[in-house]
Amino acid sequence: MWFVPFEHLHLTTPEQNASTYTFNKHVIRHRFCPVCGMHPYGEGTAPDGRPMAAINVRCLEDIDIDALPVTHYDGRSH
Repeated sequence: MWFVPFEHLHLTTPEQNASTYTFNKHVIRHRFCPVCGMHPYGEGTAPDGRPMAAINVRCLEDIDIDALPVTHYDGRSH
């Protein structure tokens, strides 16, 4: 996932074509294709209150995933 301000997210398919899934506290809206189930992005709020998008980089064209830097985060301990 690649986190960007929501206004930087540019969809090629109308947003209303995606379905939404939430769980737990319902603060992140996981958007997915209702036909194939692909999860291209999620919507949430950054710690400073700005709308954010978490983009599944596997859905982006012309991206070499192996060339991207990886930041590991120990979510279990936090």
